[in-house]
Amino acid sequence: MRTLAVASVMILCAGGAMAAEASCNAQATEKKIYGAAKTSFMTKCERDMKASCDTQAADKKLSGAAKTSFTNKCVKDSVGT
Repeated sequence: MRTLAVASVMILCAGGAMAAEASCNAQATEKKIYGAAKTSFMTKCERDMKASCDTQAADKKLSGAAKTSFTNKCVKDSVGT
């Protein structure tokens, strides 16, 4: 039971950290990146977010459709399209 409580707190902290970061789109706007540079920035940012979201899905022991759904939503939220 104690392990479950600790795991829950860690997951909540990780989610809060992601929410504190600005989305890729917001970062590009803040840095005044436009045109081809923005396209390149967004591609790299999306790739980085996908890797991060895949790691979070693995930490949550998700697989199959649940992993795909979680990863897609996580990336969409992080990119901020």
